[in-house]
Amino acid sequence: MVDAALSPAPVERHRLYEDALAMLLGTLFIALGMMLYTKTTLLTGGVAGAALLLSYVTRLEFGTLFFLVNIPFYALAWKRLGWMFTLRTVIAVGLVTLFSRLTGDWIHIDHIHPVYATVIGGGLFGTGLLMLFRHRTGLGGINILAIYLQERHGVRAGYFQLGVDLAILAAAFFVLAPDQLVLSVVGAAIVNLLLAINHKPGRYLGVS
Repeated sequence: MVDAALSPAPVERHRLYEDALAMLLGTLFIALGMMLYTKTTLLTGGVAGAALLLSYVTRLEFGTLFFLVNIPFYALAWKRLGWMFTLRTVIAVGLVTLFSRLTGDWIHIDHIHPVYATVIGGGLFGTGLLMLFRHRTGLGGINILAIYLQERHGVRAGYFQLGVDLAILAAAFFVLAPDQLVLSVVGAAIVNLLLAINHKPGRYLGVS
């Protein structure tokens, strides 16, 4: 007889309201983290960071670049991760875009120390992404590729994203001031270590 304590725990599927709540809170966390970063002129990672960096260099509008860069990743999500994942990701991207615009009206910050903004902003961003990932939702771009590589090839999502983010931040060497660049690297490490530690096979069994 197999010991019940050694039997694998049953996988419980998320309910619709659980997915919706995770998407709402996760995108709110991310939008707040992004606002703290912009207050201290820090650069985020992923496709958002790449699009922001391109907007500095080309003078093109950030929203247009973010949309265009994301198109190939949506196609990958549709083909490899399913239409439900793709739909949830498109909704999440839309919510972050909306909440990023509204958060500045909801919260007014006169001063924030850059180091504190780095730590708490990275923590909010990483926690928000973790909530989305655990409910099979990405945030476009590198998030989609990271989830695909982890699920299909066992590449840890957090470590992969950290490598990509560091490459983007290295390119920002010619745009940001040295202190802003160092803090941006620290912020990227916080975000991705949160994902690497908490989002891995066997750590969480809920599915959407």
